[in-house]
Amino acid sequence: MADTALPPRPSLLSPRLWPMWLALAGMCLGARLPWGLQRLLGGWIGAFALRAAGTRRRAAQINLALCFPEKSEAERAALLRESFRDLGIGFFEFARAWWGSVAPMRRTVRIEGVERLDEVRAAGRGVLMVSGHFMTLEMCGRLMCEHLPLAGMYRRHRNPVMEWAVKRGRLRYASAMFTNEEIRPAMRHLKQGGFLWYAPDQDMRGKDTVFAPFFGVQAATITATHQFARLSGCAVVPFFHRREGADYVLRLGAPLEEFPSADATADSARVNAQIEAMVRQAPSQYLWIHRRFKRRPAGEISPYKKQK
Repeated sequence: MADTALPPRPSLLSPRLWPMWLALAGMCLGARLPWGLQRLLGGWIGAFALRAAGTRRRAAQINLALCFPEKSEAERAALLRESFRDLGIGFFEFARAWWGSVAPMRRTVRIEGVERLDEVRAAGRGVLMVSGHFMTLEMCGRLMCEHLPLAGMYRRHRNPVMEWAVKRGRLRYASAMFTNEEIRPAMRHLKQGGFLWYAPDQDMRGKDTVFAPFFGVQAATITATHQFARLSGCAVVPFFHRREGADYVLRLGAPLEEFPSADATADSARVNAQIEAMVRQAPSQYLWIHRRFKRRPAGEISPYKKQK
């Protein structure tokens, strides 16, 4: 079983941890602001970040150029501005999901496709819910946990304060949390018929990766979805989520048919295609600042490397 106890609180005596504690205090205060004000302030924060975050802005520009070559430069520039605006709003979505009230969201959220899981649950199979790194993931995860007993997977944070905060915040609503190193406990959870949510759309730099297309570009992709399904017998279900104005739409797709196959690369490509479809539904809410295409097949140069 996953460790559902809160991790020990880091010592406040270490000066190196004070800046993170101050940042978390700001998030905690921001979590209690009215939702309309949070969206307004989030837009301002995003506009500031667009100007200040040079390296991340450049990564997002490159990603958008690679993923949307059919768009004009003006269209991609507009999408870049929208994405940073949603990045700022996402700051408050994370804060509210961890420390605030979701009552305003609960009143208007639309959830679709939960009935798709009835047959899977009746068979006693676990469910691996696959999504992407959207700025809405924390808020939508909390909202979905009110309808399903979801556990989650995450990457352990190096900063002990952030690690404490992430686990404390998510265990308010998730049934359990597993780090990406806790494969065996996560596997047991699925074998016992549990629900596990994770996002396999970032380069984890592990050994179990293949290159599979994402928006037509070869991207280093972990094969964990294939392996979880192969070893646990779980169903793999795409989890779409997005914000529409001030409201949220959560939708569970049909379980992937004939998954897994014998081909981990083909299965990883299918998962990437599902996440790509999610991104196309809400492109500005995707985390474009991540350098998704940094690792390249042999002979290719990283698109993020500055030309001399």
